[in-house]
Amino acid sequence: MRAKLSYAVTAAVLVFYFVLVGSRGVLLIQSGTLLTVTFGVAVLILPFIGLWFLWKNTQFVRKANQLAAELDAEGGLPVDELKRLPSGRIDRDSADEVFARRKAETEASPDDWRCWFRLAVAYHDARDTPRARKAMQRAITLHDGGPVRT
Repeated sequence: MRAKLSYAVTAAVLVFYFVLVGSRGVLLIQSGTLLTVTFGVAVLILPFIGLWFLWKNTQFVRKANQLAAELDAEGGLPVDELKRLPSGRIDRDSADEVFARRKAETEASPDDWRCWFRLAVAYHDARDTPRARKAMQRAITLHDGGPVRT
């Protein structure tokens, strides 16, 4: 619940920022000179890029949460079996061991979204966020029945 609230507050602040930047772009365009209109158009592009990114990220998180809920209902969520350091951080060797099992599981069933979901969690635990995101995207695509891009 705390993560959802944090995400919502961050999104609201970003939207406020995009509106503020967009209003400055409009003011620059209204000035009417070639230079200010050019800058105004450039400034207006930024909020649209930001809104697109926020929308895509929100969709990704929503779909990943749907998969997690479905996997939880099936009893297939990965169990946290990782060893932790005294600081509370995940032990790297433990994460690597779990990752190796998840990777083998995914290689054995490359069309199973559940395996890709669990692999994404293993990547995340191994602190490899880009690959975790790609694996989760693959799980979402397989779940939704869309074409999988490699």
